[in-house]
Amino acid sequence: MDNEYIVSLGRAAKNASAEISRASTAQKNAALDAIARLLVEHSDEITAANKLDLEYAAAKGIPAPMLDRLKLDDKRIAGIADSLHELIKLADPVGSGSRTTRPNGLVIENIRVPLGVVAIIYEARPNVTVDAAALCIKTGNACILRGGSEAINTNRVLTQLMRDALCEVGLPADSVALVNDTSRESATALMKLRGYIDLLVPRGGAGLIRSVVENAEVPVIETGAGNCHVYIDESADLDMAVKVTLNAKLSRPSVCNAAETLLVHKNIAAQFLPAFKSALTHELVIRGCERTRALIDCEAADESDWATEYDDYILAVRVVDSLDEAIAHISRYSTKHSEAIITRSMESADRFRSEIDAAAVYVNASTRFTDGGEFGFGAELGISTQKLHTRGPMGLDALTTNKYLVTGNGQIR
Repeated sequence: MDNEYIVSLGRAAKNASAEISRASTAQKNAALDAIARLLVEHSDEITAANKLDLEYAAAKGIPAPMLDRLKLDDKRIAGIADSLHELIKLADPVGSGSRTTRPNGLVIENIRVPLGVVAIIYEARPNVTVDAAALCIKTGNACILRGGSEAINTNRVLTQLMRDALCEVGLPADSVALVNDTSRESATALMKLRGYIDLLVPRGGAGLIRSVVENAEVPVIETGAGNCHVYIDESADLDMAVKVTLNAKLSRPSVCNAAETLLVHKNIAAQFLPAFKSALTHELVIRGCERTRALIDCEAADESDWATEYDDYILAVRVVDSLDEAIAHISRYSTKHSEAIITRSMESADRFRSEIDAAAVYVNASTRFTDGGEFGFGAELGISTQKLHTRGPMGLDALTTNKYLVTGNGQIR
């Protein structure tokens, strides 16, 4: 790959960011509305390109849950368009802030401003192409999108439609750019594009995220790796526990907020585990500890299972002696994404919320709610599992930084 190609994308995005950062909220919203309209109008073109990607991915042996993440049909395209309309309704954070007057008469304003150029490296999820670009447009940022080879045909169509929409409303097309080269070299070049990229966000599996965090020379927010747990406390409502666990694991097992490990208190395990297994609506491989295998028929788990993000119809199950043991297990193996407890004990719930270190901690609810749309953010750039400068679903505020404006009338120090 010619490195100058990536540099040229960075240069163009940097130039575009200076212009889109000055765009009004009305103009940015008009761009989002135009994107939504063009997506629906060109759904046939999008699905045709997506069909090519699905055929390519299937031929590569991509597992069924991952193919589901790749698939776009008319319903999903309409859903993406709807999410853009929801994003339009949200307040624009750019320009918001606070104002104070110091005793010496200095007026100090702290306002939100765009980050500049945001690059996203992600895998076979074409909805991310639109979500990421839309969030960047709304916050006055330019973006460089680098998706995987499995979605390149879909991403090319989506990106061109978004560039067309930007031109319609008088904003620079280079505010949204796609890296057409899907080689490893193009990702590495993006990671090293200092002077052009203000933030790099990896979104995908643990391997991708690790590679970016270890090799990037630009600021990075670590996202996405989701070894999520559901803990069934001894006081849990049995029906609720079964319902929530089924949803957390089976509703969409390939996503980062799906549960991968189930922990069950020993005092409820003999009731819960057979009830859970009998309620399964989809074939599920269960890998259990010895005490789990004494209660239900399943495969034997080993140490690696507790640390694995399966992204598949596989669930690790462990019976624990206490809440303390559950918290210790999660603290050891968690990727600090989303963790849940099912309990009727407020004391247990409060301890779990207090002691579990994760971006999202749930009491009596599925981990599947860790999502920008579900949190009311319209969409999200990713789920940050680190603590700086943002954590959890990355919505509009996460794509801005602050700027101080200081006005005086001749003050000196």
